[in-house]
Amino acid sequence: MRHRKSGRKLKRTASHRKATLIALATALIRNKKIKTTVAKAKETRMFVEKILTRAKNAVATEGEKKNIHARRLVARYIKDRSVIKELFGEIAQKIASRPGGYTRVVKLGQRQGDGAEVAILELIDYNTGEAPAKAKQDKEKKKKEKEKAKKEKKFAPGAVTDMP
Repeated sequence: MRHRKSGRKLKRTASHRKATLIALATALIRNKKIKTTVAKAKETRMFVEKILTRAKNAVATEGEKKNIHARRLVARYIKDRSVIKELFGEIAQKIASRPGGYTRVVKLGQRQGDGAEVAILELIDYNTGEAPAKAKQDKEKKKKEKEKAKKEKKFAPGAVTDMP
């Protein structure tokens, strides 16, 4: 029985589960948004929220000091120094006024290959609502191709045109 046991096993050993959560947390803090399964997203959310709260509280109490102890506690899990620097610098300042709930899980449906439920885990304050630059470029490119195809079709040999 699992009475009073919290967290998901994710079909992994304890060490593998810890490594998975650390990798997902690092990727989330670095990229502000990751795509993963719903179970991993929900488990990573609990893991990341604690790290973000520690960074926020350290910056709030100590201001611009180095907050060494909090950095070392976070560094137990986040091994990338540039990510820690970004977390205590930019991210902690941005979430300073938020009382909690720094992440959002958006369900996307099922994955094509194995039918697993997929979701996006993102930092709330970094959701701009804009499409990625590549998607915008692709949309513009398709629009230009359609216009070009229309023109070619209009002036194709044997095509009926409205021109006198």
